[in-house]
Amino acid sequence: MILPDMLPGKLLRRYKRFLADVRFSDGQEVTVHCPNTGAMTGCAEPGSAVWCSTSDNPKRKYAHTLEFVQTSAGYVSVNTGRANRLVGEALSAGKIPTLQALEWVKPEVKIPHSSGRFDYAAAVAGQTVFIEVKSATMLLSSGQGAFPDAVSARALKHVQALRECVAQGHRALLIFCAQHCGITSVRVADEIDPAYADGLRVALHDGVEVMAFACSTDLSTMEVGERIPFHLP
Repeated sequence: MILPDMLPGKLLRRYKRFLADVRFSDGQEVTVHCPNTGAMTGCAEPGSAVWCSTSDNPKRKYAHTLEFVQTSAGYVSVNTGRANRLVGEALSAGKIPTLQALEWVKPEVKIPHSSGRFDYAAAVAGQTVFIEVKSATMLLSSGQGAFPDAVSARALKHVQALRECVAQGHRALLIFCAQHCGITSVRVADEIDPAYADGLRVALHDGVEVMAFACSTDLSTMEVGERIPFHLP
């Protein structure tokens, strides 16, 4: 993925979930859009170096978007929307194990018998595979990342929907995209959201597949890297 040009700055504060105040290198202080619904644990410290993209859309209330935060363990892509695009590019490039010979792939697919949507659907050997992508940015210690970083009823709903797809004879895959360069494995944060952990245990037992992948970036490009271990305590 080729990243847009970005302005460097310092994070002053992140608040109201979708907003952050940033001081750019020229001294200008602005409010920027923060496209992340999680707690951003460990990657929203005031004073952190950040990079923001700029939109030329005159209808936007906030012209800038918070894209990256630098931590002691590396860059963190806090724009969770980029995880979907990264995985989409990896699917098209044949980088996802068991999904290299895709007959087709479609983004934003309606969940069967539900009002929601999955991030992708694809077909392999005549079988439909429904795919949901989650961004993991919380680093605990020694390279271990965790998801979710806050209670997420929406994430649980997606797990339950994936389980239903398996019951209907489809494949269902949950992909954790580690958008923190310091993450080398991912586990479910059952201490934060035990309901999500329990729901995923049931889903795994019933045939939902789970994979996790590292990401790499130099702030000009970003891509999905190697598959990394996934753990469910």
